[in-house]
Amino acid sequence: MPISDAIDCDIHPGVPTVKALLPYMTDYWRESFIARGQDGFQPASYLPNSPLTCRPDWRDGEEIPGTSFERLKAHALDGFGSRFAICNVLYGGSFAVSETMGAALCSAVNDWIREQWLDRDPRLRASIVVPTQNPALAVEEIERQADDPRFVQILMPVGLDMMLGKQHYWPIFEAAVRHRLPIGLHAGSLYRYAPTAVGWPSHHLQDYVSNNQAFESQLLSLIAQGVFVKFPDLMVVLIESGVTWLPGFLWRARKTWRAVRPEVPWVKESPIDIIRRHVRLTAQPIDAPDNPEILERVLEQIGSDDMLLFASDYPHWQFDGDQMLPKGVPARLIEKMAKDNPLATYPRLRETLQ
Repeated sequence: MPISDAIDCDIHPGVPTVKALLPYMTDYWRESFIARGQDGFQPASYLPNSPLTCRPDWRDGEEIPGTSFERLKAHALDGFGSRFAICNVLYGGSFAVSETMGAALCSAVNDWIREQWLDRDPRLRASIVVPTQNPALAVEEIERQADDPRFVQILMPVGLDMMLGKQHYWPIFEAAVRHRLPIGLHAGSLYRYAPTAVGWPSHHLQDYVSNNQAFESQLLSLIAQGVFVKFPDLMVVLIESGVTWLPGFLWRARKTWRAVRPEVPWVKESPIDIIRRHVRLTAQPIDAPDNPEILERVLEQIGSDDMLLFASDYPHWQFDGDQMLPKGVPARLIEKMAKDNPLATYPRLRETLQ
């Protein structure tokens, strides 16, 4: 399967080390990283040698996965026949304890992705990475990058310092709406707090799978705190959240809202309707059993053909060969996921084609 002219909503160029970002920093931060001996540091979210980080046939020796433009071009752009691909850089700026260091890293990453990737291929787009530790600094970075239409989204990790619906983060949402930029919530954590409700996991397996809990918690926070009431044009994209957890979550959220809605009187409609209107999910990975009929039934239970977005998750290992989608995804849905839904989700992509 590649799908001709598909829009790939999640690929991951990799920053080799901080040294690659030094040309995009001020003198102060460049000298600071060198003086601390951190210029060879690689503060990335994915463990470089983890099997999930890169498919075996996409690895190139000890090279950090995703760092080669030529390999990404061959595998993810030409290989999948993508019309556009959105670069989501998972790097240390959003995770740094120091707010100012985080802002410096985020700014450097955004300038680096523009010069080293977007300028080299017209099919590439990118998300603005922001220092979530400080919303004021995050808004500054959004304003700095927003004039470039190739930035089509704002990227944040799902595991933040606090619940996402709190007014602490509302300046970021206001900037997102003003510049027609969806908020992309990617699997990952700042690790200020345990990523599960019952403490710290012992293994990468536990940590990776437990991201579902974070996505569910943040989604409920956005609804219950009234974010979509305050910002009716806000779109949120859940990236690498999985998909098959959603129907059960929708049913329980609606059932509980009907019982306790007097405590959130501003939520005047079912969470199901709110989520179908404001939330999208990248369809990589899709966690499902081998029986394609079961997956098809689960996708029907979502109750909307508009919510899923096509994604390869390059270079992470979520599938073999070019089968980005498992059997069981209805044919009518594939075309929508690959083209119509991304264009409806990302206004800046749509404007490119007008």
